[in-house]
Amino acid sequence: MSIYKRLGIRTVINGNATLTRLGGSIMPPEVVNAMADASKHFVDIIELQKRVGEEIAKLTHNEAAYVSNGAAAALTLSTAACITGLDASKRAKLPHLDNSMKSEVIVHRHGRVGYDFAVRMAGVTFVEIGDESGTTPDELENAITDKTAAIFYFANPSREHLWVSYEKGIEIAQKHGIPLIVDAAAQLPPPENLWRFTQMGADIAMFSGGKGLCGPQSSGLIVGKKPLIDAIAFNGPPHPFIGRGMKVGKEEMVGLLAAVEWYLNQDHDEVMQSYEDQVTYYVKEFEDIQGISVHRSFPSEAGQPMPRTEIRFDAEKLSITRDEILHRLQTGDPVIDIAGAGANGILINGQTLMQGEVEIIANRIKEIINTTK
Repeated sequence: MSIYKRLGIRTVINGNATLTRLGGSIMPPEVVNAMADASKHFVDIIELQKRVGEEIAKLTHNEAAYVSNGAAAALTLSTAACITGLDASKRAKLPHLDNSMKSEVIVHRHGRVGYDFAVRMAGVTFVEIGDESGTTPDELENAITDKTAAIFYFANPSREHLWVSYEKGIEIAQKHGIPLIVDAAAQLPPPENLWRFTQMGADIAMFSGGKGLCGPQSSGLIVGKKPLIDAIAFNGPPHPFIGRGMKVGKEEMVGLLAAVEWYLNQDHDEVMQSYEDQVTYYVKEFEDIQGISVHRSFPSEAGQPMPRTEIRFDAEKLSITRDEILHRLQTGDPVIDIAGAGANGILINGQTLMQGEVEIIANRIKEIINTTK
């Protein structure tokens, strides 16, 4: 009996996304085996973090790397590093900042996300730049003061036309000696993003370990310049300061290293083609059913360059609404979690589907529709 059956927990077919509330992603055997191997021994955690970081930095063409307790912890620790450097007296004060400490972080209005609370956990306040029409380089430069700790970009290709470009932002940041940090938590694929932002000149870029990388859900990856990575480790666990509660186990460190190795060894063209094939499959499966139309949706909800399947339902012809279809998918057997789209559609994300689940979703939708006839 599986652990979930013993606990009375129903497993879910995830056609939605690499969502934290659904457990992120499914780890490949290479990652699971590496974590099991790591669990068998005691090690010096600081030494392990350093060595794992060195190996990941090589794999991702970066100067340095650090494994965090998720991407949100990466935001907090990166902010802390920009404030304290390797100053122990400043580290001990966080999140209570005095007049000797930098206390502001610049963000684009159109770059704000709910997760940016993790930045404010370090004690800083946000300085928003731009308006509904976008942001100019002058607005970014004029926002910089002697209190500016960092400039944060929350990567999402669908909004980037409203921001100061990465290139121009990096130029301004370097001119003033201000770190520029890119939160790219969900921006895999493409794999090149693991080095794209830092090779452009960003000081730090960060990613979720449990999304596109298919690593441990409670892991995150920070890559970038060594002085800031060193300051992140300085603020992080096992030190008893702001990062102590963001503990990373030996299993997560080794698991994320294995995940990066596994991810970079994938045939990414083949993976993308598999998503295209899923769209084609759904088009053919529903092409003869009145009241249903299937479309290719691109890019993904996070702006990733990958297709999803959008299925639209005509409630009058089908005698059932989109919301009722979603409800039955979510409460039926098996449980299927799919995102809604507009007023009458759903979006199926192939990134999180396992073998055979594409067909299960199609058959379940047909079953639901047939019960209304």
